[in-house]
Amino acid sequence: MLSMKHVSKIYRTDLIETHALSDVNLEVAEGDFVSVTGPSGSGKTTFLNLAGMLETFEEGDYLLDGENIKGLSDNRLSRLRNEKIGFIFQGFNLISDLSLYDNVEVPLIFRGLNRAERKKRIEASLEVVGLASRMRHLPNQLSGGQQQRVAIARALAGKPRFLLADEPTGNLDSLMARQVMDLLQDINKKGTTIIMVTHDPELARRANRNIQILDGQVSDIQQSQLTDMAV
Repeated sequence: MLSMKHVSKIYRTDLIETHALSDVNLEVAEGDFVSVTGPSGSGKTTFLNLAGMLETFEEGDYLLDGENIKGLSDNRLSRLRNEKIGFIFQGFNLISDLSLYDNVEVPLIFRGLNRAERKKRIEASLEVVGLASRMRHLPNQLSGGQQQRVAIARALAGKPRFLLADEPTGNLDSLMARQVMDLLQDINKKGTTIIMVTHDPELARRANRNIQILDGQVSDIQQSQLTDMAV
């Protein structure tokens, strides 16, 4: 489903050249739940931005469902992002003066979906995350964990090919973090592919595949190595 071949990302200024990612080769199959770990500054954010088509790259190829995104126009990239990728952010990114229903609706409006289809998707996605009864509440009437569930519902409503989650439990306490991870695992078991960046080895172990980014290099790691990271 997702294939990166010899992908490199270089940031350049007048004085220095920084290799954020170097010769990345990665295959993610449909239905995978992949955790991405690595120290601060290792390239995790750059990798997530490239996977989400938020940044371009200098070398290599990135194929999504067989389509090479290299060289595509901004309009085409925007359409692919909107149709194929659901984003879940650490900070929820909800609009404070909109209800839960309206927050989930915003990206669907940009998709050009009619009102009946939007309503169907919004109600279904809020039901999945257990918040259908609160769809007219505002974000500040919810706990942090509930707000992250709304963010997940917003991503799911677009029926994405995969979810990109950037530290989705980073702003939550341990109980809420476990609840959000339970939800993500359940969503994955129903067939949605997930790529999740996390600094927490305990959460990473709950994915069915683990990769590590270190000095711009990507490699698969074993569960035992995650245990060592936690020590």
